[in-house]
Amino acid sequence: MFGGLGGYLIYIALIMIIPLWAQSKVKSTYKKYSNKATSSGMTGAQVARKILDDNGLYNVSIQETKGMLSDHYDPRKKVVRLSSGNFHNPSMAASAVAAHEVGHAIQDEQGYAFLKFRSALVPVASLGSNMSFFLILIGIFTQISQLFLLGIIFMAAAVLFQLVTLPVEFDASNRAMDQLVSAGIIRNNEERETKKVLNAAAMTYVAAALVAVAELLRFILMYAASRD
Repeated sequence: MFGGLGGYLIYIALIMIIPLWAQSKVKSTYKKYSNKATSSGMTGAQVARKILDDNGLYNVSIQETKGMLSDHYDPRKKVVRLSSGNFHNPSMAASAVAAHEVGHAIQDEQGYAFLKFRSALVPVASLGSNMSFFLILIGIFTQISQLFLLGIIFMAAAVLFQLVTLPVEFDASNRAMDQLVSAGIIRNNEERETKKVLNAAAMTYVAAALVAVAELLRFILMYAASRD
């Protein structure tokens, strides 16, 4: 798959250029729409609270957190955490991000299957991320194929987590758009521009999944070659 100069260049593009492009895309899009206010004039925190309340999620709280684009939903504590820029800003970007994180809260409340599956994978994926390269390298240098294979299995668990993340994130974005429109938070041409923010953010997850799959395939091919 990655044989020859052409294959090697494709591999480098997958693991370096695509993620860098995705990060650049989300940052530039976020910056652009952070300077455009929605017609409703609601801050990210207000958007999150309204959508939560509209869906009966009064038990989910909203907290301000440090960092840029550090926004996330904590299912254990039932908290939507918004970065300061999104918490206070009445922009399209803030509304999109806030609604997306609330989308995860709605998934949690409704028992969305992929979210439950991803949550169940967290311990295994964490172990896989931490141990896979170590086991693979030890297996390669010691020529112990069992360790090499075990490392690949651990890596596969981490890759599965990345792949399951995709439907979770896309579904949260779809829910976000539906909620923003039905609540009247965004109107008319704001829908198209808000979707750009959500799509740019989604590309970072797609890029991460591509890199993870490429890495896994590379080591599978290396393992197969070592067995010949």
